Formats: sequence, C-alpha cells, structure tokens
Amino acid sequence: MLVSINAVLNNAYKKEKDSNVKERILLVKRVKIDKQEAASVAEHELNRSRWWWAYKWLHRFDKDGLNGLKDQPRSGRPPDVPKDVMVKIRQELADSS
Repeated sequence: MLVSINAVLNNAYKKEKDSNVKERILLVKRVKIDKQEAASVAEHELNRSRWWWAYKWLHRFDKDGLNGLKDQPRSGRPPDVPKDVMVKIRQELADSS
C-alpha cells in the first residue's frame, strides 16, 4: 500500500519534538503539497527574511527525505577537558541528582 507524501509529512509533523524540524516539515508541505512559492512561505508564514533558507531545506529534503530536515552533526574544536575528567564530572552530576 502506497502512502501519500502528504500523510507522511503530516505524521512526521505530529511526532516531531524539535521545533526547528517541525518548521522545515511545514515548509516542505506548503511547497510540495500546497504548491506555494518557497520564498513567500519562508517570509510570510515562517518569518524568515532570507529566501535561500527555504531552498536549502527543500534541497536537503529532495536529497535525503525527512532525515535531511534534521540538523547534522558538525565538526568543531575538541574540548579542552580530557575525556576521563569529563566522565568523572558526568558521574558526579548523575550521582547528585
């Protein structure tokens, strides 16, 4: 049985806890299902002033589906705290609660 993209997006929207991802799902729904202009949806419904924001997320959806709408891990500067010290700190915090 084929499930429509509308049903998939509605279901994903209802289950999603992250407000940023919900916003992106709404964008995809408005553009793909409701056939609205991406820049207009971003500006008027989602209060985004940069039109490229909408096209970036639509491209990620086309490429990776719903997983493309989630934030991807980013590389960054490694922490200054050694791993063993971090483990001890986390353990102490867990024990204190």
